[in-house]
Amino acid sequence: MRRIMVANPKGGSGKSTLAGRPRNLAPIRHWDISGDEFDAPPKDCTVAILDTPAGLHGKRLKLVLSEMDKIVVPVSPSRFDMLASRDLFEELAETKAVRKERVDIAIVGMRVDPRTNPSRQLVAYLQQFDLPLITCIRQSQRCVQAVETGVTLFDSNRIDPVEQLH
Repeated sequence: MRRIMVANPKGGSGKSTLAGRPRNLAPIRHWDISGDEFDAPPKDCTVAILDTPAGLHGKRLKLVLSEMDKIVVPVSPSRFDMLASRDLFEELAETKAVRKERVDIAIVGMRVDPRTNPSRQLVAYLQQFDLPLITCIRQSQRCVQAVETGVTLFDSNRIDPVEQLH
C-alpha cells in the first residue's frame, strides 16, 4: 500500500482540496493519528492519503512521517503561506526518513496564476529548499467548490489541465 501525506502547517493551504473525495469515488475512511501511536489505514486500501491537520509538527510529525512513502505540500503564492511552510521544510530536512530518501517530498502550487509576480516569487522561494515543484494549480472556482463537494482537483474530469510554471 502506498501512503501519502498531504501536509502544511497553515490552515487554508489547500490540503483538503487535494485530498478529499465524494461517496461515488473511492471511499474516505477515518485514519486516527491523534494518539502517541496511530491506527494503520484500512487493510483493503491500495493507496492511503492522509489529510493532516494544520499545525502538525515536532514529535507527532516525525511519528507520522515514519509511516509515509510520499509527502505532498500545497503552498499558495502568498507571503503568509510561504513563511508558514518554511518551518515545515526545515523540519522535513532534519527528519531521518527524508534524509535517507525513504520518503519523497513534492510541492504543489495552489491558486497560482503564472502571469503574476507572486507566482514567480513562489518559484524563487521554493528553489532555496531544493524541493520539487511538481505542478501548479490555477485559481478557479473549482478549487473553492472542491472542498464543498468533496471532489479533489484530480477526481473531476471537468477540470482544466493543471498549469506548469516551468
